[in-house]
Amino acid sequence: MKKLTLSAASLLLVTLFTSTAFALDKNTVASVNGKNISQKQYEEHLKLLSSQAPQGKQAPINRQAVLNDLINKEILLQEAKKKKLDKDNQVKVQLEKIKNNLMVQVLLSKSPAAKAITDKELQEVYDQQIGKADPTEYKARHILVKDEAKAKELIAKLNDGADFEETAKNESTGPSGKNGGDLGWFSSAQMVPAFTEATAKLMKGTHSQEPVKTRFGFHIIKLEDSRIRELPKFEEVKEQIRPVIQNQRLQEYVMQLRSKAKIEVK
Repeated sequence: MKKLTLSAASLLLVTLFTSTAFALDKNTVASVNGKNISQKQYEEHLKLLSSQAPQGKQAPINRQAVLNDLINKEILLQEAKKKKLDKDNQVKVQLEKIKNNLMVQVLLSKSPAAKAITDKELQEVYDQQIGKADPTEYKARHILVKDEAKAKELIAKLNDGADFEETAKNESTGPSGKNGGDLGWFSSAQMVPAFTEATAKLMKGTHSQEPVKTRFGFHIIKLEDSRIRELPKFEEVKEQIRPVIQNQRLQEYVMQLRSKAKIEVK
């Protein structure tokens, strides 16, 4: 009699499970209070969770865990609607912001800025940049002071045999002063034009005979060495060029729209 009771109970569970399964159509994975969760929703959520996993640590995702997450979200959403939070002003404001941001993103994804960038375009920008690039690097020290008279005074002392490094430590107002004015190796693009031009005119081991004026003050420069650097190959930097072109396109698209807009600033 006991065995019969257990068999009946087992049969009841199977029947209940089977009836629930048959209540859902083939495109539905679960139902919460009559609201269906579709297979498409499940696949999209699975894809989202997979993309959020740390790179290199993407362990297999449990199907039931994904399903439970979707069910929990639906339960919470239904509870929020029951409390009429969809009518809440704060929620409406945030939803409006999300909608606006999404529309802008979609617009940009369909704008000229989103057009695929060809290798030819990348090559053209590379050639322009390399054509302008100065392959020379300099190793120099400098003394920075606030006024020209002080700079001329120090140049005179250096000409009389004062040590450049010690003078920089004692007199320079720049951050490199404590290191004897050492700037290490630098390219022309890393310095303001006036500084680079003055450095390029010096002979190795000599210092400038006239103060070099920049927005930082007055410099006395000593060239210690120079060398020709190898410029990067196209394949090495082409992916760094891509966002530059994309940003340029975006700016052009926005400026084009601005030119047609009536803008008033108060």
